[in-house]
Amino acid sequence: MENQDNKFGFTQFAENWNGRLAMLGFTIGLATELMTGHGILSQLGLI
Repeated sequence: MENQDNKFGFTQFAENWNGRLAMLGFTIGLATELMTGHGILSQLGLI
């Protein structure tokens, strides 16, 4: 029988993906900052 667990809300599945995507975003932001020499706020035009 298929697993009918809820995939939305504060579940272990959702929290795992949230953590993975946060780490990916942080890594991409850091790499972009190292390549351009400008901080993320500067790149977004906020400074």
